[in-house]
Amino acid sequence: MMNVLNYLSVSMIPLLIFLIVINGVLNKRAVFEDFTEGAKNGFQIIVEIAPTIVGLIVAVGVLRTSGALDLLSEILSPAARVLCIPQELLPVSIVKMFSASGANGLLFDLFKEHGTDSVIGFTASVLLSCTETLFYTVSVYFMSVGIGKSRWTVPAGIGIAVFSLFISVWIAVRIVDG
Repeated sequence: MMNVLNYLSVSMIPLLIFLIVINGVLNKRAVFEDFTEGAKNGFQIIVEIAPTIVGLIVAVGVLRTSGALDLLSEILSPAARVLCIPQELLPVSIVKMFSASGANGLLFDLFKEHGTDSVIGFTASVLLSCTETLFYTVSVYFMSVGIGKSRWTVPAGIGIAVFSLFISVWIAVRIVDG
């Protein structure tokens, strides 16, 4: 069974590319020209969103090095205690809304301090796989299609991030404690 899953996972992307090319040929499309046009448009989008990405990277760096992340975690810790959320997870959940790589860095710090098999380490792993980089996604995707106002997207995303944090802790504690 595992060999079948491995074969399927390795063959899916080449198969998908093959099917796209066959579809283009059957529909009498200039497949390579369509591909290069798409690649050119992709590079244009990268150029347009690069300032946003740089701004988010700088913001995460400032949050981590200035101590603002620790201060924010300290402010949120009473609410976290009420919800039985370990305070160590707050910085990870906050940074994850901005940057997956920044959150991964904090995750590795938690692994060093608590271990990968600890409740904290396991919960942080579950948390990072259940949440999205909210501000990155909103800024990049909304900017790429020209949406200027996010309206309720950010508040809803923050609510979902808080819910994901709570559910991650709930699931992880039950799995680790057996």
